[in-house]
This record gives sequence, structure tokens and C-alpha cells, in this order.
Amino acid sequence: MGIMDTQEKTAKKMAWWTLALMAFSTVWGFGNVVNGYIYFGGVKVIFSWVLMFILYFVPYALMVGELGSVFKESEGGVSSWVNATMGPKIAYYAGWTYWACHVAYISSKGTGGLRALAWAIFQDITEFDHANTMMIQIITFVIFVFFCWLASRGLSVLKTLATIAGSTMFIMSLLYILMMIAAPAINPHGMLPLDLSFKKLIPTFNINYFTSLSILVFAVGGCEKISPYVNKMQNPSKDFPKGMFALAIMVMVCAILGTVAMGMMFDVRDVNAHFNDYVSNGAYWAFQKLGAYYHIGNTLMVIYAWTNVIGQFSTLVLSIDAPLRMLLGSREAQNYIPSKLLKQNKYGAYTNGIWMVGILSGAIILIQSVVPGATTVMAQLVKLNATTMPLRYLWVFAAYIALRGGKKHFKSVYVFIKNKTLAVIVGGWCFAITAACCLLGIYSPDPFTLALNILTPIILTGLGLILPWIKKREQA
Repeated sequence: MGIMDTQEKTAKKMAWWTLALMAFSTVWGFGNVVNGYIYFGGVKVIFSWVLMFILYFVPYALMVGELGSVFKESEGGVSSWVNATMGPKIAYYAGWTYWACHVAYISSKGTGGLRALAWAIFQDITEFDHANTMMIQIITFVIFVFFCWLASRGLSVLKTLATIAGSTMFIMSLLYILMMIAAPAINPHGMLPLDLSFKKLIPTFNINYFTSLSILVFAVGGCEKISPYVNKMQNPSKDFPKGMFALAIMVMVCAILGTVAMGMMFDVRDVNAHFNDYVSNGAYWAFQKLGAYYHIGNTLMVIYAWTNVIGQFSTLVLSIDAPLRMLLGSREAQNYIPSKLLKQNKYGAYTNGIWMVGILSGAIILIQSVVPGATTVMAQLVKLNATTMPLRYLWVFAAYIALRGGKKHFKSVYVFIKNKTLAVIVGGWCFAITAACCLLGIYSPDPFTLALNILTPIILTGLGLILPWIKKREQA
């Protein structure tokens, strides 16, 4: 009986390749390929992708593995790690940062969902992009308010929709690469000549390059979601790093092949001449051109657009609800957040919290009404997300530095780097890279975009600092 139990437990353990595939679908998406190509001068981005994977992504993923292994019983993710290593007050700020980063992200989901809907219905974006910006933003705001209401109803079916849309988008991303690489053999007409010589792959290290690095950091982030699975592996100390290296190779191959496929379609000179148009519509044009190569019209683009509609809007609701539940449902919330924000309705949704999200994200949507053109709005939101979202990764590295540099000893079945000093240095390196990319990403030659990139994190940080003070007065 004991042997059978052991065999059953072993069978339930996760193989390294299973973890790699699961993490791959979580971390990677087609939008990363498109943004990399647009922001980094076409195939020149390959050099930056390789450096980012080797010097940042691999150590980041392996640190996450160690944190997940040490705090295997913790369900709060990054906030739980910070709480265990640095205390509850700092854990509150970690939780607040994670939530605050979603404010800009939420506003971009409404904008992206409406654009996807226009592509899906009209199969052309010309009229949408030339429409009055104020009208578009008001429609986006109305849609956003409706989804805030949906979030307050606690609809669990949206999680299923988001999962289906995410899986379909992942399949579409791989399909694009496979079909595009095969396209020249089937239909060589209309392909652009590719020059992959070493000289053409070296990027131009100017201000645009360094202020765009946050785009790549944002693209490879988020692997802390797989941390709960470290201890479910057959041999964590060997299998987890093997899985993470496999993940890095898969992502790198997809990034390189996806970039090569984009290079066969889009001339970099045209991309630079119509930058905001490509940021907003590049993914749709890619599938539209792919359909043309295979003589199936807009079929692939329409499938991609409808998948994106479901994905953007279901993610919008989940992004309103899930981060808010993580923040306000934590033990730290009871001590540092005013009781009015902790009010829940019969569906378990934090109604006043949703009001707070509505005001903050709604303000970003409405303030962009004065921006000239829908493509500019979308480009601003892409840059704002790339600047703000990676800020949450700072807490992963802070927790790792505190874990390895602190006096308190924690047991782990998996250790990334055995040498304590070297572990702290690597954690500090990733922290510094993330912070530098976020700070540099704030810069923009456009005054409105620059102001948005500066004021958004300042206002959200300020609010996070004020709430514990309000709570203190409330208790007094």
C-alpha cells in the first residue's frame, strides 16, 4: 500500500517540460513581438531580446523559483514574500504597488477592446482612427463603467472566457510564426528581402533605445505567477532550472522567429514614418497580410480581432476585480486601509474599491480626450503600461535580496545561487535594471505623454502613502 501511495504521489508531480509550457503560455504573447519590432528598429531588436533573456529573464525566473519554494504555503504571492522577509507594513506597499500598476493597464484594456471590436466588425480601422478623439474616449469610458458594474456582480464565467481567449491568442501567436516562415515557399510574392548580417542586427544606442527598454522588461515579466508550482515538481533543485532554461529558449526562439516574420512583411522605414499607426494596428495588419499571402482574405485577422475582443474585455473585468481582492482581502489591509474601502456587497466585490478604480482609470481615459487621434491614445497607453507595470517586479527582487541577505534562515528545496553574497548581487542587478528601465521609460518628446508618465505613478504612490494615515486617524 505504501509503494502504491508513493507511485501515485510521483505520478502527480509535474515534469520540467510541463512547467516550461505552462509558463510559456503565461509569459509570452504576440504583442511582445510586434512592440519589439516597432520600438527597436525592426530586426535590430533580436540583439536586445537575446541580451534581455540572458542577463535579466533567466535570473529573474530562477529567483522566483526559489521564493516560491521557500514560501510554498503562501497564497498572497509577492505580498506574502515581502511580509515574511520585510514585515507587514512593507508588504502593504508591495500589495498597493501591484494594484496601482493595474490602473493604467485597466484603461488600456477598454481602449484596446474597442479597437479590436472595430477591426472585427468593419475589417478596416481608417474611419475609427480618424474619428473625433473625444467621442471615442467617451464611448470607451461608457464601456469601462459598464464593465466596472459587471465586476461588482462577481461573474466567475469571465475567468473561463479570459482563459479561453488567452489560450486562443497563444495559439494564434504560434500560428503566425509557423505560417509566415512557411509563406515564402508557398507564395513568394510580396515578401521583403531580409538582411540578417551582424551589422544590421546591432542596434543604434541612442536616447530612443534606452527609453524603450521598459517595453522589453514589461514583455518578459510576470513569471512570478508560476511560483506555486515549484514544490509540485519531481525534483525541484534540478527540474525547475531545467524548465526555466527551456522556457527562456522557447521564448527567445519565438521572439527571433516572430521578428524575422515581421521583417518579411513590414519595411522599417514605413514603420518609423507611421509609428503610432503601427503601435496601434501592427498586429492586425500582420494577420491581414498573412491571410493575403495564403489567399484567404481577412479570415485570420477577423479571428485574431474577435479573440482580442473577448480577451481584452474579460481581462478588463478581471483586472478591476482580482488585484483589488488581493489588496483589500489581505491581512495588511485591515491595518493600513480605511474601513470604507473594505466594504463588500453580497457578491463579495469591494464596491468602494471599484469606485476608486473607476475614478482613477476613468480619469486616464477622459483626460486623453484632448489627444489628437486614437492611434496617439493607444501609443501613449502602451508606453505608460511599459513604464508602470514593471514597477511591481521590483518587489520580487527586493524580497529575494531580503531573503538571501537577511539574518533569518529559510528552508528551501530549490536554491538558485548557493553563495549568499553572489545571490544578493544578482538580485540587486535585476532590481537596478528594472528601476532604470522604468525611470528611462518615463521620458517622451511629447509633453502630454511625458506628463502622463510622470503624474500617474506620483498620484498613485501618493494615494498609497495617504491611506495608512487616514486609517490611523480613523482608529484614533
